[in-house]
Amino acid sequence: MTSPFQQPDDSDSCVPQAQVAGTASFSKFMHVLQLVADWNDADEALNVTALMRASGYPRPTVHRIVAGLVAERLLVEVPRSNTLALGPRLIQLASRSWGRSELRLAAVDELKRLRDITGETVHLAVPNGRSMVYIEKLESPSAVRMASRIGTSVSLHATSVGKAYLAALETPALEPLLKGLPLPRYTPNTSTSLAALRTQLEATRARGWSVDNEENEAGIFCFGAVIRGHRGAPVAAISVSTLIFRQKDNPEQAYVAPLLEACAAISARIAETPSLSAADML
Repeated sequence: MTSPFQQPDDSDSCVPQAQVAGTASFSKFMHVLQLVADWNDADEALNVTALMRASGYPRPTVHRIVAGLVAERLLVEVPRSNTLALGPRLIQLASRSWGRSELRLAAVDELKRLRDITGETVHLAVPNGRSMVYIEKLESPSAVRMASRIGTSVSLHATSVGKAYLAALETPALEPLLKGLPLPRYTPNTSTSLAALRTQLEATRARGWSVDNEENEAGIFCFGAVIRGHRGAPVAAISVSTLIFRQKDNPEQAYVAPLLEACAAISARIAETPSLSAADML
């Protein structure tokens, strides 16, 4: 049976050229795949029409890309709803990458210890361009669970992991990242000006840890700190996330102290392990 997504191609002249020669088509495939992975609009079905609007690509281009991704089992078509979803091959690849991540393996024992000490949800995130990506999440034993998941991309300016990472960067690495950084508002508490973000980063450097005071998600307060790798450069960040209504009376003792201990222990392990001291540990 012919897939409804298999359509003839047309000119892609309206799409900006990729920065690296020869990667334009690959970049388009990856962009569409990322759109499917990040789709969270419950009011609009995830189909070619929706991907056209989200990507800015012409309909024939989206059809070609989707057909190729379906053929490689990176996407699947859901017959009853005529929508798209991530395919089994992509999930297999992601699972293998996650399971073999040297950074995650180096951190997992300390993350479990941190979760058990604080009784709260713990995230491990790594930088990915102008965002952070969760590569590990350990849920709080509480009955109330957070909506985040492994693989979620989160902002640099509105999360404790993002601000901890930014604050740990040296100026030559920080300034190009801040230039043109998107600053969307997620809650009434989100800072959407670069000046306000710089003030928060200065406070983070001064005390050694960051906060997300309901800036990314209402009702959630997070504490963050960095893990350092080769030559002390930040390579990841950890957050402890608690619900506002159940936050303990002495948060620095209850959350921040064990968080900083965990980051220091993981950083020390990285420094002592040659394979983990390399610039690329993931």
